[in-house]
Amino acid sequence: MDETSARHALPFILPGQAQKELFHNEALAVIDAALHATVEGTPLSTPPASPQSGQCWLVASGAAGAWAGEDNNLASWTSGGWRFIRPVEGMAVWDRVAQLDRRWTGGEWSHGEISAASVTIGGAQVLGSRQPAVTSPSGGTTIDTEARAALHSLVVALRTHGLIE
Repeated sequence: MDETSARHALPFILPGQAQKELFHNEALAVIDAALHATVEGTPLSTPPASPQSGQCWLVASGAAGAWAGEDNNLASWTSGGWRFIRPVEGMAVWDRVAQLDRRWTGGEWSHGEISAASVTIGGAQVLGSRQPAVTSPSGGTTIDTEARAALHSLVVALRTHGLIE
C-alpha cells in the first residue's frame, strides 16, 4: 500500500503505525491549504518575513531560502511551519490581491484566464465559439448605404456569437 495519496501526497494512516494523529493532522493541514485555496498575490521567490497561519503563496521559479526546490508549488504557513502542495492539472486558486482566479495548466499558473466552450447566463447561451471577423466597410459612394451594411454585418455577428437576440 502507498504511504501517500496520489494527487496531493496526503499521508495515509498505515496499520500498526505509531502516533497516527500526527499523520492525520498533517493530512488535514494540507487539505486545509489546498481546498478552495487562496493565495496572497503574485508568485514569490522568497518566503514572506511574517506569514500568518493559514496564508498561502505561489512559489516562483528559482525560489530560495525555505522555499528552495519548491518552484511552482503552493506554500502554506501553518503553526508547524511551511507545507507545500504540488499543483495538479486544473487546480485553481483565488488570488486575493488581483481578485482573479489562477489555474495550473500546461506547467504554469494562468492569471485571470477563463477557458470555456460557451458561456450560459440564466439558461441562455451568451457566448459561443469564435466566428470569423466582421469585414470593415469599404467602397461605396453613399455613406448611408455603406453605414447600414456595416451595422447589419455587426448585428449579424453579435447574433451569431449569441450576444444579442
